[in-house]
Amino acid sequence: MTFRDLLIVGAGGFARETAASIRDFRALHGSSGWRLLGFLDDDPARADTVVDGVPVLGGSDAVHRWPNALVVVCTGSPTNWWSRARIVTRLGLPDDRWATLVHSTAVVPRTCDVGPGSVLMAQTVLTTAVSVGAHVHTMPHVVLTHDDTVGEFATLAAGVRLAGGVAVERGAYLGAGAMVREHCRVGAWSLVGMGSVVTRDVPPAEVWAGTPARRLRSAPVPAEMHGLHEGEMGDER
Repeated sequence: MTFRDLLIVGAGGFARETAASIRDFRALHGSSGWRLLGFLDDDPARADTVVDGVPVLGGSDAVHRWPNALVVVCTGSPTNWWSRARIVTRLGLPDDRWATLVHSTAVVPRTCDVGPGSVLMAQTVLTTAVSVGAHVHTMPHVVLTHDDTVGEFATLAAGVRLAGGVAVERGAYLGAGAMVREHCRVGAWSLVGMGSVVTRDVPPAEVWAGTPARRLRSAPVPAEMHGLHEGEMGDER
């Protein structure tokens, strides 16, 4: 087996989970494994530290010190789920520098597509004709059924279930255990609370929760994110 050098941007919860399972990830195409060089994190408090046995080698801009290493950005939380998009855009790396990590227990049929920079954690299941965009995170036990589309930078927390024909738009965040009815749409940069049941379309940049899910408020997404089209992004602030 051949191994590729890998840098993980971020050293928080999802980054640590990814690092802990690095031996169980494979490339989506081919048999390459991964040799983790370390974390890159912009938090000054983490500089020159070791997190779960993995060194923090510098800030995110240090990716340019290892031009042959592949990179994956593992940031984003329910309080700042747009951070991944900002970092990816600021780094400006070509698609062939982004690693696509697929856990060995994930199911990805040939009829499905997964974009660069995405991470599919353990026991993620794609059934057929599912499209997953770039820099998407799926946490353990996520199920995406026929004809679902997941836009770039979206996050699907553990146990999310999408019925057939669902569209999760760019940058949306679905909390743990959320379920979405067939043919519903979750708008760009929206957040769906954990355990929610979505039975109708969620507009962009809103927070929804409950069973059935209902609107709670506008999402606290930075102004430059609103109304952006695919491929456009403001500078990180």
